[in-house]
Amino acid sequence: MNMKLFTATLLGSSLLCSAAAHAQEATLTIESWRNDDLAIWQEKLIPAFEAKHADIKIVFSPSAPTEYNAALNAKLDAGSAGDIITCRPFDASLDLFKNGKLADLSDLSGMENFSDVARSAWTTDDGEQTFCVPMASVIHGFIYNKDAFAELGIEPPATEDEFFAALDKIKEDGNYVPMAMGTKDLWEAATMGYQNIGPNYWHGEEGRLALIKGEQKLTDPQWVEPFATLAKWKPYLGDGFEAQTYPDSQNLFTLGRAAIFPAGSWEISVFNTQVDFEMGAFPPPVRNAGDTCYISDHTDIGIGMNAATKNPEAAKTFLTWVASPEFAEIYANALPGFFSLNSTPVKMEDPLAQEFVSWRDKCQSTIRSTYQILSRGTPNLENETWVESANVINGTVTPEDAGKKLQAGLDSWYKPAE
Repeated sequence: MNMKLFTATLLGSSLLCSAAAHAQEATLTIESWRNDDLAIWQEKLIPAFEAKHADIKIVFSPSAPTEYNAALNAKLDAGSAGDIITCRPFDASLDLFKNGKLADLSDLSGMENFSDVARSAWTTDDGEQTFCVPMASVIHGFIYNKDAFAELGIEPPATEDEFFAALDKIKEDGNYVPMAMGTKDLWEAATMGYQNIGPNYWHGEEGRLALIKGEQKLTDPQWVEPFATLAKWKPYLGDGFEAQTYPDSQNLFTLGRAAIFPAGSWEISVFNTQVDFEMGAFPPPVRNAGDTCYISDHTDIGIGMNAATKNPEAAKTFLTWVASPEFAEIYANALPGFFSLNSTPVKMEDPLAQEFVSWRDKCQSTIRSTYQILSRGTPNLENETWVESANVINGTVTPEDAGKKLQAGLDSWYKPAE
């Protein structure tokens, strides 16, 4: 072979290798409403993935939270949406899947790392297909001022009797509002009130699924009694709680003027930057010592694949990594209070986050009772539960009447599957 031919052959094979390598490269764009997470993706998550997958580049491209649903739908319809779709829980994402916009991920490698409860927000009603990888949940409980508890000689309560005894002691002392919660914004009363303590009454998933099947009703004792307990909170919420907004409640606690805050774990990163006292947390107290405890470990954010992506294999590789313990640990520590739904335990660095997530080891996890299926019609059960929770605490509606109104509203449009 002469030198010119040898050089041409060598050059040709080099170009072919280069083209083959280039053909294997893919760039995946992530659609998300979590614009607050841009730095976390760019500085922590993407570098960790790309270090192991040099042929796949990731671009995190978030929209404003309030614009996300509309913007995403428009992009999907126009064929211009990213390869990876961040999934809101339940109906919005289910509609995308039913309309062929999200791919079926039931057989994705790594999906076995998630329980049925973890997958519930992104699974079809019949439980047969899952279309988003669960990323994180938020957990409900009570955050408290450790300095106030130490000052008054109070231990974190485990039972409802201990809980109300602690509230009485704080109120009698007079230096702190016992509990920071208002009813003006409505959702606060339901989300941090009814949905916080309720699972201990309706036994978490057992009751939630029975309600969906029509085997239980909101007029049954296990659904009415949490309202009765909420009504007992009224004397401990401080003067003018009826006009108190959610930000007012946050300020009351972070300024050290209230001893207890009925909470969602999303408060952790916010409160960490605002308080000058040590915080602790305790799960919803059980009714009697020795009872099984239940926590609202509510599925909040998932991630799926655009069914029209031109890079399906690369997208699946990325989503399998999102389903891994490595992703879970990075994400959960970058955003304390948003907890991995992966069944592999994650080592948490934030002490308050550690406390919340430790409850999974001793309590049964469930999700908010109104979120799956039961709020698709009008009246919307979720929104009506906000109103009735606030009314019960305000004392303008009895627990029994609240249950009757909610069940009547549900009966007007919802017929359980036979």
